Amino acid sequence: MRIFLIGFMGCGKTHWGKLLSQKLQIPFFDLDAVIEEQEGKSITEIFAENGEEHFRLLEKDVLYMLTESHDNFVMACGGGAPCFFNNIDYMKKKGATVWINCSPDCLYSRLVKEKEKRPLIKNIPDEELKAFIIKKYADRKIFYQQAAIILSDEEISLDTLIEKTFHT
Repeated sequence: MRIFLIGFMGCGKTHWGKLLSQKLQIPFFDLDAVIEEQEGKSITEIFAENGEEHFRLLEKDVLYMLTESHDNFVMACGGGAPCFFNNIDYMKKKGATVWINCSPDCLYSRLVKEKEKRPLIKNIPDEELKAFIIKKYADRKIFYQQAAIILSDEEISLDTLIEKTFHT
C-alpha cells in the first residue's frame, strides 16, 4: 500500500509518516529529503539557484520515480506537491491520500520557529507570516480537500491514522 501524507508545511507529515511507516513496517520517504539527497543541495539552495518552477519539476519527477519503483511506502509530501502538475490526481490513483489539516494558528506557532529551513517563508517578517499562511493555505486547500482521508491536527494519532487509512 502507498500512503501519501499531504498538508501545509509544518502540519506534521514527516513526524506522522515516520511513526506510521515504523508501525506498518514499510519504507518511509520524505519527498523533500529525497530531492535534497538526489540534488546534493538543500531545498532552500534549489529555490535560490533555480527557482520554484525548477523545484516543482524535480518534485514531480521524484514523486513519480518513488511511486513507480515501490509498491508499499509512506510518503511525506512537500506542502506544495499536491498543487502542481496534477500530482494530487496521480497520488489518488496510486495510493491512499491523507490530509493532515492543521489550523492556521497551529501552523503559525510551529512555522515561526523554523523559518530559516523553509524557503517559502524564510524572508517573511514574523508579523506578516500569519497573513501569508492564511492566504497560501486558502490557495492550496482546494487540492488538499481532494484527499481520501482528512484528519485534523486535534484528532490525529497513530491509531487514528491506521484505522482511517485501512477502513476508508
